[in-house]
Amino acid sequence: MSIKINGIHHFGISVKDMDESIAWYERVFGFTLISRSVIPAAGVKVCHMQAPGFVLEMFCPDDPTPLPEDRKDPNRDILTLGNKHISYGVPDARILLEQFKKLGVNIVFIAEVDGTYAVYIQDNTGNLIEVHEEK
Repeated sequence: MSIKINGIHHFGISVKDMDESIAWYERVFGFTLISRSVIPAAGVKVCHMQAPGFVLEMFCPDDPTPLPEDRKDPNRDILTLGNKHISYGVPDARILLEQFKKLGVNIVFIAEVDGTYAVYIQDNTGNLIEVHEEK
């Protein structure tokens, strides 16, 4: 028997600068800050931001290890085991692509596979994000 889940609750990422990342997610995607705290034993700041349907949890260590270059390229990242990226569903990714350009968002590449259209971007720390067109 499988375990019943309610859906996605949250997704966690590590960032280089908490305040810059909060501002980036507010400006680019309209996320709302819910809470901020600290994990003293780990020397890590934590925040939670609300998005439609889930929460984004961000960790900001005092002395972070940079994101490896292979993790910044989706086609190379899929060769490394582990989580790959988060994907947000949108009604029209082509319109969003133009908005990303105006906002100065780092666009990694555009994917058109099996009749779907997606834009891969990086946040201000380099974390991969897919914006996937849902029709």
